[in-house]
Amino acid sequence: MPTVKKKLALLKSKNEHIQLSGGIDRIDTQHSLGKLTARERLQLLYDQGFYDELYRFAEHQSHAFGLDKRDLPADGVVTGLGAIGGRLAYASSQDFMVMGGSVGGTHAWKICEIMDMALKAGAPYISINDSGGARIQEGVDSLRGYGRIFYYNTLLSGVVPQIAIIAGPCAGGAAYSPALMDFIIMVKDTGQMFIAGPEVIKAATGEIISAEELGGAAAQASQSGNVHFIAANDQEAIHIAHTLLSYLPANNTEDPPSLPTDSLLMIEDEALNYVVPDDSREPYDMYDILRSVFDSGSLFEVHSHYAKNIICSFARINGRVAGIVANQPIEKFGAIDIDASDKASRFVRFCNAFNIPLVSFVDVPGFLPGVEQEFGGIIRHGAKMLFSFSAATVPKISIVVRKAYGGAYLAMCAKSLGADRVVAWPTAEIAVMGAEGAVGVLYKNEIKAAADPKEKRKELIKEYREEFSTPYAAASKGLVDSVIEPKQTRGYLSVALESLRNKRDLRPQKKHGLIPL
Repeated sequence: MPTVKKKLALLKSKNEHIQLSGGIDRIDTQHSLGKLTARERLQLLYDQGFYDELYRFAEHQSHAFGLDKRDLPADGVVTGLGAIGGRLAYASSQDFMVMGGSVGGTHAWKICEIMDMALKAGAPYISINDSGGARIQEGVDSLRGYGRIFYYNTLLSGVVPQIAIIAGPCAGGAAYSPALMDFIIMVKDTGQMFIAGPEVIKAATGEIISAEELGGAAAQASQSGNVHFIAANDQEAIHIAHTLLSYLPANNTEDPPSLPTDSLLMIEDEALNYVVPDDSREPYDMYDILRSVFDSGSLFEVHSHYAKNIICSFARINGRVAGIVANQPIEKFGAIDIDASDKASRFVRFCNAFNIPLVSFVDVPGFLPGVEQEFGGIIRHGAKMLFSFSAATVPKISIVVRKAYGGAYLAMCAKSLGADRVVAWPTAEIAVMGAEGAVGVLYKNEIKAAADPKEKRKELIKEYREEFSTPYAAASKGLVDSVIEPKQTRGYLSVALESLRNKRDLRPQKKHGLIPL
């Protein structure tokens, strides 16, 4: 029928117009900036490039400032669902080619609708950000839209994983949605994220800084710690998202995806017995241990550019996912500072929310001393680690590799913080403080009265270390379950994790604990 043909032709015409987002010229411009289009990003995100686009024909409802004469295809954001690694996921992708990807009422409504679907379906949500910010022409409708997005970010938090990809500008209030999500991936050079841009800062404070120095990937990953992963381009950003999702369950009622394995691989690596130097003051690379213990190629570090004195990483052991928190002796000797506390606490809370067992590798001389740390709130920030590990109900296993001193040891999930299994290497030094400090307090007068105070101090330090700073003193009091050869660590972890697979840990009923923020 001619009428049907006309209707089909109209549908085809509308689809083609929306697909072009305003024209070939704008697509060419987007590509010239080294950026994919909103739909190209989703095609790359989803398996075989297929996704079901929802609210494709949604339009803005504003008539002010000439918007009634503006055609904004899909209102500047593409929303849809599809499979990623064979599992359902929902996504929104802002379209910079349509009014700079600015957020108006309908734009925000589309994003909230897709987030609500993710929540109800129990599936991850991925947000690809490329927007100039609020659509000023829509005034409070834009403001209300941002508020609803933030509200839904909070509803989804701890229920389904949320991943943000910053593939373009993300300034002002727009930055708060990614900040409320679990992980942020930023594209180098094209991605930018800040609350107040360089011009605003210059006008307000007189400080001069470029947009890249202020909100670029390097600054946001290493200085502020807002960004978890840096990508060279859109393609790598989406590849990182794929890898990240492969470690995560679809929601908080599921276990993380495991790779099939017939049996526990109890591999012993003789080199592990000698990885810790004889001199306890000499650093080594904790990654040498982690690579040996966990499945080959399975380490996937989070926040690698930030607070390098602590490692937070996903990994697999016998195909099962675990979350690792490990001190890194080659950075600040592995001491815990403000940034490391925040980094580890956030990671621990994520793993706990999504049923990912936690494994700590301990070599910590203490909390980092200094006036800047004290005034910056190291007490409050360090308490976040104590709170996070104590509150976690997933399986918790700690391996004491070398130094385990004072409150910093407790903060790495000691037995008294609810660790299910604690094992020590023979090189472990578990004590309230290091031998040097302890001797200075306990034997102050004896050293002063000695004929040779320096020699007497050395002698007492040696005696203290041999008698008290050993794993056996702690083991005798049940603070560690066992002392093992380092080469046995993988086997120990394999059995421990398997035995804790069905762990249940009931806590007092309450709305939520009050973490020291």
